[in-house]
Amino acid sequence: MEPEPDEIVRYGSLPDQVADLWRPAETGRPLIVLIHGGFWRARYDRLHLRPMAAALRAQGWPVAAVEYRRLTGNPDAAADDMRQALMVLAGTMPGKGVLLAGHSAGGHLALWAASACPPANLTGTVALAPVADLVAAHDAGLSNGAVTEFLGDHPGARPDLDPVRLSEPRGRVVLIHGTEDADVPLGMSRSYVRAHPAARLVVLPDTGHFALIDPASKAWPRVVTELEGAGCGGGRAG
Repeated sequence: MEPEPDEIVRYGSLPDQVADLWRPAETGRPLIVLIHGGFWRARYDRLHLRPMAAALRAQGWPVAAVEYRRLTGNPDAAADDMRQALMVLAGTMPGKGVLLAGHSAGGHLALWAASACPPANLTGTVALAPVADLVAAHDAGLSNGAVTEFLGDHPGARPDLDPVRLSEPRGRVVLIHGTEDADVPLGMSRSYVRAHPAARLVVLPDTGHFALIDPASKAWPRVVTELEGAGCGGGRAG
């Protein structure tokens, strides 16, 4: 049976402006704002992250798994939802700050938010196999043209939405990527770190795209370790 969140809350009035809340018995940890992937397409939602969110709660993390609008050719809907969700959710549960974490297209949104609209209490960002370079992802034709579908234009026209082309993000930034990722190549994360050398890239051998969000995978302990490090705040990881 799929694990259920403790509560589903709204951060706006639209149907997709909701988040699953996972409340541990006790916490002194930051709130993880968890952002799902799916190449920004409407058929993929936050529900596939529930095992991950439940596992994090069991380890003492408060989690808010965010839903957001996934509208073809309207990327500003997703961006606006991220802004609004962070404003509302940052004070939802007690904890020591906010830690952004996202997978795949959710990793793109996490890195974007860390630069474009970071909450004041952001401690760090952990991007799991992120689509971190929209121009490179477009040129590679990822997921049958997902970038153009999302943006409704060539990514060169929207540098404001491309993490690799944005200013330095606030807090620690860690990217985790598997060498066997067939969905989002490791080169996406390498490109981001070249543009933002204060960020740290963790490369996991023999690891695919979805292992990073699977609590039963061999990659999971390293994901947790990096979340713990980024959640400490206090500067950028080198």
